Amino acid sequence: MAEPGQQDGAAIEVRGLTKSYGGVHAVRGIDLTVERGHIFALLGPNGAGKTTTVEILEGYRSRDGGTVQVLGYDPGRQRQRLKRQIGIVLSPAGWIPT
Repeated sequence: MAEPGQQDGAAIEVRGLTKSYGGVHAVRGIDLTVERGHIFALLGPNGAGKTTTVEILEGYRSRDGGTVQVLGYDPGRQRQRLKRQIGIVLSPAGWIPT
């Protein structure tokens, strides 16, 4: 995994990501790598864990298990440093600006 702030290495590295709400498993063991400069889309039906995953990647929501690195930062432990490096806008499916 890349050191924080370095320009090399993957932009996002996730291994074994899990998150549950009570007895509901929202995210079960996601592994993914997104290289710098690549475009990645996370698609799935309602309730598939997309928003939960993105919120964990940005440090807004805590994970139950696994490892996460975004630009070399652990969003769960280095959220303030990561926030200086990223911008995220979540948009509801089907939303079209008028």
